[in-house]
Amino acid sequence: MVNFLFDKSQNPHLSSQDLSSWFGLSQNTISAKSKSIRDLFKIRQTDPKWTLPSKIEDYPFVWMISVNGFIVDVQEASYEIQEQAYYQGIIPYIPKDKVIHKP
Repeated sequence: MVNFLFDKSQNPHLSSQDLSSWFGLSQNTISAKSKSIRDLFKIRQTDPKWTLPSKIEDYPFVWMISVNGFIVDVQEASYEIQEQAYYQGIIPYIPKDKVIHKP
């Protein structure tokens, strides 16, 4: 849920009013249903499982892991640590295997 759908500076963008109009419901109803769904699926705002793939690369919570009791940015860790984190399902891909092209 770190997608910032309602943030005008982000792409994609949609206002909460447009969303509620599209469904033909009030913003209060949408908000209440959203809360019910988050509770049902145990979704929290910083859960990387619910982050847009286009945002995951720049999302710091995905890359912070505990190594020997210390929180580290796995992107800066050795390949072996990245590989272990990937195979344990902690990170979505091995950063050192991905070629990143940023504008």
